[in-house]
Amino acid sequence: MKRIENRGQSNVVGVALLLGIAVVSMGALTAAVGVVVDESAAQADAERVANDFDSALEPVAATGPQRGTVTFSQGRLQAADRTLEVRADGGVVERLDVDALVYESGDRRVAFLMGAIVRGERGRGWLETGPPVTVDDDVLVVGAPVLGEDVGAVSGSEGVTATVETDVSHDRRNLGEATFTLAIETTAPGAWARTFEEMGATVDRNPGDPPTVVATFEGDRTGYLVVHRLDTEVSGGD
Repeated sequence: MKRIENRGQSNVVGVALLLGIAVVSMGALTAAVGVVVDESAAQADAERVANDFDSALEPVAATGPQRGTVTFSQGRLQAADRTLEVRADGGVVERLDVDALVYESGDRRVAFLMGAIVRGERGRGWLETGPPVTVDDDVLVVGAPVLGEDVGAVSGSEGVTATVETDVSHDRRNLGEATFTLAIETTAPGAWARTFEEMGATVDRNPGDPPTVVATFEGDRTGYLVVHRLDTEVSGGD
């Protein structure tokens, strides 16, 4: 009789252990599913914002008042200070506060900078669309979209629709003939360095907060700078 009781107690203990393990496993599974869901939502937000930037901000094609929207489930949209220098034969001929429109949520980041759309996550970045810079053996044309002052900011965690209004104008400047260098501040120096290298430039990176990518197009060319002033305003609501 005593053996039967012991066996019964062992069975009860075994069932309790199994139930405990199952509860822990379900908890871990639930947490893992939550992480996957959050990652998927963040990925979807980043893709949506990149597409909205492309539609709402048209510095080269547009002229005059424009209006678009940027939507995301959670995060913050705001301007960030960024500077572009254009150098001719080593000397600075133009220095512009181009600034960037930046969306951030967790480790996801999307930026509109100098006409390019830059995405980043977990320490890596890439350009989804490149800047309006064209170069050949004779000519360098640098498009430089400038956001403007008092851009504004929008943030939220339960679905956000930000209105982006611009009033676009253009100013073309002849820079003469020289060896030209572009120096752009960016938090994604690797992505910008690769882009300029693909254009044939020699690229250096200068540390800083943020770092600066310095791209030199060797050989004399006729240079043109086209400043696209956006006069951007960001606000909440449709």
